Amino acid sequence: METLIPTINRLQEVFLTVGAEVIQLPQIVVVGSQSSGKSSVLESLVGRDFLPRGSGIVTRRPLVLQLVNVAPLQERLKIENGSGVKQNVQISYPGVKAEEWGTFLHCKNQIFTDFQEIRQEIEAETERNSGENKGISPEPIYLKIFSPKVLNLTLVDLPGITKVPVGDQPEDIEAQVQEMILSFISNPNSLILAVSPANSDLATSDALKLAREVDTDGRRTLLVVSKLDLMDAGTDALEVLLGRVIPVKLGIIGVVNRSQHDINTQKSLGDSMRDEQAFLQRHYPSLAARSGSRYLAKTLSRLLMHHIRDCLPELKTRVTVLSAQYQAQLNGYGQPVEDHSATLLQIVTKFASDYCHTIEGTARYIQTSELCGGARICYIFHETFGRTLQSIDPLGGLTELDILTAIRNATGPRPALFVPEVSFELLVKRQIKRLEEPSMRCVELVHEELQRIIQHCSSYSTQELLRFPKLHDSIVEVVTGLLRKRLPITNEMVHNLVSIELAYINTKHPDFTDAAQVSASVNSQQAEALDGGKRWKNEKVAEERVPASGFGSPSKGQSINLLDTAVPISRKLSAKEQRDCEIIQRLIKCYFLIVRKSIQDSVPKTVMHFLVNFVKEHLQSELVGQLYKQSLLQELLIESQDTAQQRTEVAQMLEALQKANNIISEIRETHLW
Repeated sequence: METLIPTINRLQEVFLTVGAEVIQLPQIVVVGSQSSGKSSVLESLVGRDFLPRGSGIVTRRPLVLQLVNVAPLQERLKIENGSGVKQNVQISYPGVKAEEWGTFLHCKNQIFTDFQEIRQEIEAETERNSGENKGISPEPIYLKIFSPKVLNLTLVDLPGITKVPVGDQPEDIEAQVQEMILSFISNPNSLILAVSPANSDLATSDALKLAREVDTDGRRTLLVVSKLDLMDAGTDALEVLLGRVIPVKLGIIGVVNRSQHDINTQKSLGDSMRDEQAFLQRHYPSLAARSGSRYLAKTLSRLLMHHIRDCLPELKTRVTVLSAQYQAQLNGYGQPVEDHSATLLQIVTKFASDYCHTIEGTARYIQTSELCGGARICYIFHETFGRTLQSIDPLGGLTELDILTAIRNATGPRPALFVPEVSFELLVKRQIKRLEEPSMRCVELVHEELQRIIQHCSSYSTQELLRFPKLHDSIVEVVTGLLRKRLPITNEMVHNLVSIELAYINTKHPDFTDAAQVSASVNSQQAEALDGGKRWKNEKVAEERVPASGFGSPSKGQSINLLDTAVPISRKLSAKEQRDCEIIQRLIKCYFLIVRKSIQDSVPKTVMHFLVNFVKEHLQSELVGQLYKQSLLQELLIESQDTAQQRTEVAQMLEALQKANNIISEIRETHLW
């Protein structure tokens, strides 16, 4: 299990190279209010002074601190010379002639053997990123310390919780610090080291309050009670350390920090730890073995190892899943272009194929949220267009007076003995003309859907096409141009369908009812409705009472000119007029239904032949003819900057995940238990 923490450190280094936050690694996050003694606790774990100190907020950026246990210098020198025996020495670090040293991620290949220089570098790097006047930044500083005196640990020191802004800090500094702290401790794989001074009320501890927000059951929280030696005379922290005030599941450990006088007099940490043990023996003899900085370091190392052991199976699964996802994403970006001709033909052919498959309903990517492609065209034909035609009333817009006017205009100055055929043709053509507008609208809707299929194929079917913006735009332009050329041809053919119906009214159509039969049927129905000649007589009397103006009685020898006569809004029709109107209405309805059925059938066929099928058959040849030119190959296959950058980033992430997978695989299952 001793290899678990170094393994996590290696994983952290791997993912730092790609700036990845997709993997949440186990680590210990140190949280506490300003001047709670966090820095002293960390320095006691390292055994050296290396953190910036001062008044106000000192830690202004997260410090990710990796402690690596190495063999003493003499032992490492023996191993390098070949005379020493390698006993549980993790790394020999050849070339480093120091007992203890540190390295920063931002200072590559630079080794710091003077811990004063480490402190100065932390201050300088903080000022470079956060400014010189107490500003804070969420960008971490990564520091690794190698020493034979430390235990393997990974800690994150965060800015202290503050209440009042100072310097150039914003007014919401408290909210910013809390948000930064929560972003680290919200990681379910992190342990929370909450530092709270003994001389303050634990119930008001800001560190414990934040820890409780993300760790409600306290399974990830360890409490450190600092500054035990600064409590008021006559008081102690025994009840707190025993967990009787606020219980913490991972435990409560008390420590004694170095005083400012000790720091000013440069009292060594070794002497401070001895004084700490003496203080604990005097004041807390029953807890002395379970308190102090040395016990804290051992406890943190043990907790972190067990926590890593518990997180490792899920971590391994996460790495495996992400590797597969990034591999698929990298495959989607494709490889850099080598053969421009072959690549262009491949993309054009695939686009044309996907376009046709979308129309035919055999595309690999099928939408479930809305109709598209051929399904949408089918809906336009049979639902939109079909229902629109069915909703058109054969006699819509025709009043009885319109029909009577047409009949009389067709007879000229002579009264009509029979219903004139010319009036029927005139009126039925007027009704058939109404079928043209929905037919043209049908063509427009199909054209719009064929345009939408272009975007559908670009977005879903041909991911590789998105790599080349110029080629994508050119393909869209070619297909749009082809559709634009076919649209007027299709419109003309659909217009001709209606014109053909208007050109010849086929009264001998097999489905058309003979006019004589309609007339006989109307006369029969009218005769049954009349009560002998009584009704005719009553109507005759009524007609004589009608004023001469308007529609007068069509008496023998009297000619009527409707153009010079004011047309009344309504009046009672004579029996003959009713009969003539009903005959015309039946004939119009019968013939209109025949034509509507024909139009409903022939318009979709025309659109499919002249527009849809033509585009399907000629799309690939049109694309190749327009785009497959040597002068255009280089220009069309220029990759977008975003695609190239994303491919590089994904490749780096995939490499990091593969390295992480190899590192995790090195740990035997038996080492986890």
